[in-house]
Amino acid sequence: MEIFLPMIRVNPVNPRASRERAYFPNYLFACVDLDVIGLSALQWTPGLRRLVQFGDEPASVPQNLIIELKRQLNEIRAAGGQVFEGLKEGDSIRVTSGPFEGYRGVFEERLSGADRVRILLELIGDLQHRRRDPRSVPVELNVGNIAKLQE
Repeated sequence: MEIFLPMIRVNPVNPRASRERAYFPNYLFACVDLDVIGLSALQWTPGLRRLVQFGDEPASVPQNLIIELKRQLNEIRAAGGQVFEGLKEGDSIRVTSGPFEGYRGVFEERLSGADRVRILLELIGDLQHRRRDPRSVPVELNVGNIAKLQE
């Protein structure tokens, strides 16, 4: 039996919390030959709530979907984790926690520390041109303290 539990790195607010979590909470992928082990062997696995089924048939996930999922998770890991996914220079952000909570700004760059970023914090007015101007202040924060705004 081959199993796959997709995990993703996160930046929790609580420093003692796990830095990884399941990408699909409560789901585990298993590659098994049901003709060999039988469906009942899976259904009575300790800790298993239930199998995903359509009617009386266990759901089947195409192998190419699992390969693509693994590829995407590797890309997210290489970018530094889920919080960095899709975050690029010039993106509008909101500070979600810490002393600057509620302020808006612009993502400038990822710093060498694993979880640190530099943003341009908007103190007065708008960051009209997404660049440094006299009304913005560069601030270094933990990436877990910001969220990308949908434009």
